[in-house]
Amino acid sequence: MKAIVVTDQAAGTAGMTLVERPEPEAAINDVVVQVHASGFVHTELGWPSTWTDRLGRDRTPSIPGHELAGVVAALGYGTRGLSVGQRVFGLTDWTRDGTLAEYAAVEARNLAPLPGDVDFTVGASLPISGLTAWQGLVEHGRLRAGQSVLVHGAAGAVGSMVTQLAREFGAYVIGTGRAADRQTALDFGANGFVDLDSDALEDVGEVDLVFDVIGGDIGKRSARLIRAGGTLVSIVGPSEARPADGLAVDFVVESDRAQLSEIVQRVRDGRLRTNIGNVATLDDAVAAFNPTERRKGKTIIRVRP
Repeated sequence: MKAIVVTDQAAGTAGMTLVERPEPEAAINDVVVQVHASGFVHTELGWPSTWTDRLGRDRTPSIPGHELAGVVAALGYGTRGLSVGQRVFGLTDWTRDGTLAEYAAVEARNLAPLPGDVDFTVGASLPISGLTAWQGLVEHGRLRAGQSVLVHGAAGAVGSMVTQLAREFGAYVIGTGRAADRQTALDFGANGFVDLDSDALEDVGEVDLVFDVIGGDIGKRSARLIRAGGTLVSIVGPSEARPADGLAVDFVVESDRAQLSEIVQRVRDGRLRTNIGNVATLDDAVAAFNPTERRKGKTIIRVRP
């Protein structure tokens, strides 16, 4: 099969290569998915799990990518709940070869059925962004109707999902980003917008929840905006940012079949729009991951026509 591999962490996306690799086999409780579309997050090239297995042993050359949509091609021993020929989408394990390939072996529990009226490209764009938004708001942020939420990177793949779900759950949403991101953030449902290059973040006032995808100084300043009992939710790792009288949570997104089903149903009935930027083929993937200009939204690789 064709697959994108990485062998040099220092090279970043420029070190990606399209090669021929053996098709994977399905282990116990696995399925092999014929990948139709794959998502990719650039930061994963900095994750230890991209380069080593669970025991810390080198596993390069690695196949990156952890989001997929496709069709079940084979079942491993003991696999239940899915069938050959079924359309699926989901989030694969961090320490296994990923989805930038024509086939991928995935634990069945990490996949959910993909309805026939949802395109594979859309399906592949949902797992990380959708699950991150859902888990950050519902499980870790304990968001309630009537609360206020500050969403950093509101025009991005994750931030746009956070904005939409927070609005659906009854929150008042303030998005942040660059000046060029303002209209996109508002189009995805933000009630207000802060240009981090020119506006004073502190003018936002107190909020109940901050969803941080930036960290650093922005994270620290945001923590000071959280009112008593509020929550700072971060996906950029532990930081020194702590609310004076609230909770700070940093988390790593996990696959969840029930949540994936909730998310895709919202796409089907129009409550949720995915934020797709560039769509490229597997042959053109390396160039797509090294754009000459800044692009909004998630890059999706169409592995099959």
